[in-house]
Amino acid sequence: MTYKFLTVGIFASVLFVACNTNKKSEEKNIEAKKTDFDTKLKMTDFDTTIDGKKVGLYHITADSIDVAFTNYGARIVGFWIPNKKGEMTDVVVGFGSTGDFKNSSEPYFGATIGRVGNRIAKGTFSLDGKKYHVPINNGANSLHGGKKGFQDVVWGVKQVNDQTLEFTYLSPDGEEGFPGNLQVKVTYSVDNNRNLKIEYEATTDQKTPVNLTNHAFFNLNGEGSGTILNHKVLINADKYTPVDSGLIPLGTLDPVADTPFDFTTFHTIGERIKVENQQLKNGKGYDHNFALNDGITTNLHSAATVVGDKSGIVMKITTQEPGLQFYSGNFMQSKNTFKSGAKDDFRTAIAMETQHFPDAPNQPNFPSISLEPGQAYHTVSVYQFTTEKY
Repeated sequence: MTYKFLTVGIFASVLFVACNTNKKSEEKNIEAKKTDFDTKLKMTDFDTTIDGKKVGLYHITADSIDVAFTNYGARIVGFWIPNKKGEMTDVVVGFGSTGDFKNSSEPYFGATIGRVGNRIAKGTFSLDGKKYHVPINNGANSLHGGKKGFQDVVWGVKQVNDQTLEFTYLSPDGEEGFPGNLQVKVTYSVDNNRNLKIEYEATTDQKTPVNLTNHAFFNLNGEGSGTILNHKVLINADKYTPVDSGLIPLGTLDPVADTPFDFTTFHTIGERIKVENQQLKNGKGYDHNFALNDGITTNLHSAATVVGDKSGIVMKITTQEPGLQFYSGNFMQSKNTFKSGAKDDFRTAIAMETQHFPDAPNQPNFPSISLEPGQAYHTVSVYQFTTEKY
């Protein structure tokens, strides 16, 4: 039996549209981008050893797209694409060294999240009548795999070619309280059509919950450009999962109609974020799972579209997953300095995490995240980038 279970891949397609652009100006922009990449990130700042494993800086590049990674957390460090003026813009915030990632007060920037992304109520769940406990690290609950999730481990890395990177990790039986040896592979690749794809695969030797995602923090106007409140958002979801004060789902799927969670047409993030609403109070803004209209599919389906108000960069998300966690940067506190020199100020980046629903092991009405021996976990999501005209 093959288990088709879909999580994160990212497939970004960037269509460069700018007035009076010709081949020479595009080549100049590409060269400027490479210079910017070399200036912002230095191999020596990532060259270190953690838990006896070598950490480094890697990047894959194609026509007018450059993506930087580190195998500490199998994470995206930076993501350069053209804005509407043809200027290379870093749309994923991150740090300039391994040490900065490791010591950050926010551990999830750009990282692969697992073994279970999002929250597990009170850090407990049961499989086949046996109760398991995972570390509490978010109020009374467990978040993103426990105290040492996949963002804090060093992954094996293989540079397949200039356009492809593979990251692998064996999560041993009992790690952070989860059962089974879980073998995970994440493959990133780019092409000359300015696409970035991230594909997740996993197998286990014991039944275990799995809900992988990527926690890139986006600012489509560029890292350090200021607030995201004027970004426009559309989400293809008529329902969402309301939460308690600890951000654990109540178990219902509530309609978004006539609420601040209705993004079935475009709204700016800041338009309704301060209205009187108990769910916005619970999340301190948007930090909620949206139940996508197409549910779980084998084909990519529409999840969301985000537009940078200054850059004209448009990010369209498609996925095979049933859910999308929209997080509006509510807990960013200016405690960390990004590679651009900017601080991680309040609501200067957002996350759009394709996923299965939070607390799924404890919610019988939610799609299951249990992976059995002999089954194959495999999923793709797509973040497509284009630009608006002037």
